[in-house]
Amino acid sequence: MVVSSIFFLDVRGRIILTRNYRADIPISCVEKFRKIVVEEMFEDEETFPRPVFMAGGITYVYIQYKNIYVLAVTKQNANATAILSFLHRLVSVFREYLKEVEEESIRDNFVIVYELLDEMMDYGYPQFTETQVLQEYITQECHRLEIEEVRPPLTVTNAVSWRSEGISYKKDEVFLDVVESLNVLMSSTGSLLRSEINGTLLMRCHLSGMPELKLGLNDRVLFENMGRSAARTKSVELEDVKFHHCVRLSRFETERTISFIPPDGDFELMSYRLNTRVKPVIWVEMKTLRHEGSRVEYSVKAKANFKPRSTANKVQIEVPVPQDVDTPRFKTTNGGAKYVPERNVFVWYIKSFPGGSEFLLRASFGLPSLGGKSAVSLPPISVHFEIPYFTVSGLKVRYLKIIEKSGISALPWVRYITQSGDFSIRVGGV
Repeated sequence: MVVSSIFFLDVRGRIILTRNYRADIPISCVEKFRKIVVEEMFEDEETFPRPVFMAGGITYVYIQYKNIYVLAVTKQNANATAILSFLHRLVSVFREYLKEVEEESIRDNFVIVYELLDEMMDYGYPQFTETQVLQEYITQECHRLEIEEVRPPLTVTNAVSWRSEGISYKKDEVFLDVVESLNVLMSSTGSLLRSEINGTLLMRCHLSGMPELKLGLNDRVLFENMGRSAARTKSVELEDVKFHHCVRLSRFETERTISFIPPDGDFELMSYRLNTRVKPVIWVEMKTLRHEGSRVEYSVKAKANFKPRSTANKVQIEVPVPQDVDTPRFKTTNGGAKYVPERNVFVWYIKSFPGGSEFLLRASFGLPSLGGKSAVSLPPISVHFEIPYFTVSGLKVRYLKIIEKSGISALPWVRYITQSGDFSIRVGGV
């Protein structure tokens, strides 16, 4: 990946700020970008030019963030995906420093912007991209580059770019959250149309020194390599696994061991996806009764399809209603309900929903006296919830070890959370 120049442009394609790294592409190349991308966008708002294109022997790679374009140009046969990733990382770092990345903030802070561009890229090659490291050299208070020592490029030193040396805490702690979002689409008859689990492993590390961590999961591939029965050990086969760049991928591919030196603070260690048929953890069934166009009644039953030792919190069941209803009345066996006319739904709030339990709601709404008898098509019911200490996939952390030569002592904390993603149940006409 080699970048010749980076441009910050306004919505009209005019240059706000530029940094030329290799001096092999003239600044006039922006005119071609303006003609191909910006002018087409203004002529046809539904046109979305591709983020990578070539013109005149120059490769243009850009992203749009709010009211600015961030453009990178190169003459090399570079990795376009890597350049796009760098541009997104560039905007992320600018957000940490400037809070709001827009035309005015870039002009008002051009000194710190140039300093960041010079630290994050050297002669067109990416260097430091972690905010924690950049903050050692560039501070918002003085708006100038502070360098205590000159460090050679990372490609020479093979240093850990995402973590600084000399970190020290009075109390060493590490927290790991296994968060799973459940996406489900059910038909009005109760059949499962779509189900998917999206999981993330979120970490918060407050550790001294340069510790190495090892994480073990109930990974089916690992158990099979060890000759252990997947059925007896309740293993999980992960799909579309993505790691933070601190993870040693070669070791995971050969040993299925997640080994890494963590960044300091909060970060996402890993994400995964499971395409599997999952029984909805909260099932909602609704019946409607319409009385000659003058009144409509709803009978809603919600059941927790998980074991009693777990409890769902902050449960919200949003039931759509026709636009012209009025005079709402509710009666529930647990929680409370509220009509939200601006969204044409009523919301059933259940603070605590123990596993295996079942609750009922009855709602009544008035309808215009001249309303017709024809059925009205409504959006699906949506369900929102959070279940602590529970994973719907069965993923478990077998161990989380901290290896540190200085002998620091820290107790890892692991927490499991299952929450609703796009959890919808279709309804018939009312």
